[in-house]
Amino acid sequence: MKNEPFVIERTFNASPERIWKAISDREQMKQWYFDIAAFKPEIGNEFEFTGTSPDGTVYVHKCKVIESVPNKKLKYSWRYDGHPGNSFVTFELFPEGDKTKLRLTHEGLETFPAIKDFAKENFAKGWTSLIGTSLGKFLEKQLSNKTA
Repeated sequence: MKNEPFVIERTFNASPERIWKAISDREQMKQWYFDIAAFKPEIGNEFEFTGTSPDGTVYVHKCKVIESVPNKKLKYSWRYDGHPGNSFVTFELFPEGDKTKLRLTHEGLETFPAIKDFAKENFAKGWTSLIGTSLGKFLEKQLSNKTA
């Protein structure tokens, strides 16, 4: 049970192409995710970004795209500068009529040090906020701007 990946699924009122753009276009990503200047959805592309824990600790996330299938799947490695461990984040898109199901899987969390900031519950809280709230609001805003 301990080594189980974190998985979250949400269905959005958006096409796979719209969601793909939201998860792969750095201008759109910075509106709901992180501002990642060097991000490109190309295999081998390396990028990094910083995140701050509730106690103010700054973590540098170092990532590398390892799979990219436009409108279907994006996978990258995810590790922390100065800390052991390596994990993988996978976004998968599944068309469902005029909606799209997004499944995010974050595996390898058990490879990180056993400290509070790297606890699975913190990843669950972060991804639930990002995918469940931030991305959903971003996509809804885009839709309402399109119809206005």
